[in-house]
Amino acid sequence: MDINLLYWKNEGKTFLSRLRLWFNILDPSSLLCSDAEIQNAHSLIGSVERMVHDEKAEDAACILSLSSVHAGTGAILPAVFRPQAFLPISGPLVVASFLPHSGVKPALFWQFLLQSYSAGFNHANRNASSDKGIKTSLKQGLLIVGSVAYATCAGAIPQIVIQRLSMSSPAVQMFFRSVLPIPLSASLAYFNVIIVRSEESENGIQVFDSNGNSVGISQAAGAKAVRETALSRAALLGTTAAVPNLLIFLLQKTRFLQRSPLLVAPIRHISTAIVLGLMLPVSFSLYPQLGTIKKEKLEKELETAAVSGELFYHRGL
Repeated sequence: MDINLLYWKNEGKTFLSRLRLWFNILDPSSLLCSDAEIQNAHSLIGSVERMVHDEKAEDAACILSLSSVHAGTGAILPAVFRPQAFLPISGPLVVASFLPHSGVKPALFWQFLLQSYSAGFNHANRNASSDKGIKTSLKQGLLIVGSVAYATCAGAIPQIVIQRLSMSSPAVQMFFRSVLPIPLSASLAYFNVIIVRSEESENGIQVFDSNGNSVGISQAAGAKAVRETALSRAALLGTTAAVPNLLIFLLQKTRFLQRSPLLVAPIRHISTAIVLGLMLPVSFSLYPQLGTIKKEKLEKELETAAVSGELFYHRGL
């Protein structure tokens, strides 16, 4: 078991402890660190040498390792797909995808960028223990391309309906611009994770005993890890779509916005970015990085290895 997973096992047992860690991990300034610094930090937290360093240096090394090193493989993540890069990159894409576009092409363009980045992030932060060679990678690649294409078209449905059917009714436009995007965004975020990481459900992922020793590959654990991650991502995008629309709905009844209707757009965009930023550590904290699965839900050949009644797995992100 990688040292990052051991750290999550000790420090990420409760939602609040995970939330505190994620607030530190998501600091974008760590993107400026070199690969050598990241590798040194990862090596430090697993060595005896950490004992001679002060507590502040240890904490900094742990945060840098957790934010930049894949918890399953120990490999350094590409900078654009690290957790702390998610908000700076996806933030503008999410805001742009929620804009009331004047045509279908801009809606498709921004949806394509958002869904492509989401697919790349989900794939880079998957549990890689289920990889089984070139044939599987080719199949997964085709699934990813197909999921991005499908999600791009589905995400632009509100704009397509309004544009092609010439919907002019304020009530209908409000439904397609403010109401439909909420379940649609949550569903597409869930769908993206499920498809991109379907390999884990089909082939299974590595599970560990309480001492960190690998005991085999479990499809049940893989399905559970993917489902938990998909639900957390749906909560992230669904809430990001819902809160700004609810806020605008309430503010439009006030005299302030009735006198200054031009402020609706900037308030919507700013609130979307703020909600996304606040929900990011919350959604990442909903489920532990080192998940557990009861032996009753495991495959028969693995039940005997679950001495304590459960086994552990890397959930991914």
